[in-house]
Amino acid sequence: MSDRLLSGHDSLDAVLGGGLPANAISLFMGLPGTGKTILAQQYVFKNSRPEHPAVYFSTVSEPLEKIVRFAQSLDFFDPAAIGTSVLYEDLGATLSSEGLAAVGRRVMAVLRERHPGLVVIDSFKALHAFADGYGDFRQFLHELAGRLTAYPAASLWLGEYEDAEIGSLPEFAVADAIVELLTERYGQREFRFLQVRKLRGSGFRSGRHAYRLSSAGIHVFPRLADVADATEYELGGVRMSSGIPALDELLADGYWPGASTLVAGPSGSGKTLMGLHFIFNGARQGQHGVIAALQENTTQLRRIAAGFGWSLSEPGVEVMYRSPVDIYIDEWADDLLRAVERTGATRVLIDSLADLRLAAPDEIRFREFIYSLVQRFSRQGVSCILTFEIHDLFGTGRLTDGAISHLSDNVVLLRYFQHRATIGRTISVIKTRASRHTPVTCAFDIGPEGITLGGPLSLAGEPVARGAEPEPVAPP
Repeated sequence: MSDRLLSGHDSLDAVLGGGLPANAISLFMGLPGTGKTILAQQYVFKNSRPEHPAVYFSTVSEPLEKIVRFAQSLDFFDPAAIGTSVLYEDLGATLSSEGLAAVGRRVMAVLRERHPGLVVIDSFKALHAFADGYGDFRQFLHELAGRLTAYPAASLWLGEYEDAEIGSLPEFAVADAIVELLTERYGQREFRFLQVRKLRGSGFRSGRHAYRLSSAGIHVFPRLADVADATEYELGGVRMSSGIPALDELLADGYWPGASTLVAGPSGSGKTLMGLHFIFNGARQGQHGVIAALQENTTQLRRIAAGFGWSLSEPGVEVMYRSPVDIYIDEWADDLLRAVERTGATRVLIDSLADLRLAAPDEIRFREFIYSLVQRFSRQGVSCILTFEIHDLFGTGRLTDGAISHLSDNVVLLRYFQHRATIGRTISVIKTRASRHTPVTCAFDIGPEGITLGGPLSLAGEPVARGAEPEPVAPP
């Protein structure tokens, strides 16, 4: 028999370090509506066998009929398993008429009669109301936990516990694993998180992991937060063109493979277009690319690309559009990393970081997320363009909040300038890591062929005399 109880969902099992401990007591805590019953049912139908069935005990939280009726709406519900591999039993009447001691006796009678491999008690917290006092409940808990631990079966206890009760209720000390499901509101949005609070004798992934509920059960998206990895890895030595020849010259022949480039600028300055140059240039050289769009949907993006002679149907180009209104950043990252792996992409455009930031619960989480994402891409040799909108049209006090620019290998700044009655666009390479670059501000135009660069500009917006451009600077 395996020493792990699997959920049927690989990502959740990974968060749990390979699964819940088998032949142990695990406690699922969370307020009503967080998905405790769905998660328990998922374990029930995944792990039940005729020779070792799963027994689902209801107490007085919800009627047994309601629990069964709800289970029938789940994709993994198997009618043929009911009565053989999956058994439902109501302890409510026993509790009301005979009390806690009778509940313990009934549970043990089922263990001896059915030899289950999994026992669920929903809700375990509701049992407190039937104890004559704290000592009475502690005695009941001691006897029940001792019997369940001695028996070769896993136990899942569900309860509408709050965070403050972890340190005061005795079942938390008895439990070998504690999994918390919670819902938090940020502004007008609600986020669901799963957190492992305790897992005796095993490692697990710390922190809060986003999850969604559906008829397929609970789907967890492990928190993308990579720790430092000192392992050496190979990066290609051939530069990747930005798709704009004049910009390649400023960048000393383009971007390094695996490099991340932040393109920052005000609205309409050409950030998305610069990213499209990068993607389509690579596609026409046989280098697959993924456009992770959060601003324009696929129809809008197709129209933009067509205006410059590109097509989203070209081989080697894939669009992953997600609405910023309802995304979790870890779910979004999981989709993107899978798309990169599936297509073999070496170029990625993320448009834009400002929209992605809305999906992060706080600035620290967003910064560690971006760090982990660019590190993953670097190790895979994937070069990415990240766009970010700044508010200043003609001047720039700072590029981004949260020091995101510090995490990027290259920083390209787009701005507007005004010369007499004309408003134009400028581009400057602010930073290149492990490379030299030319520190000039150049005008550029957007035409039918995309972005075309002009010559350097003075501070007054006048063209600089040819031959007066600054010398390239070496990397620090």
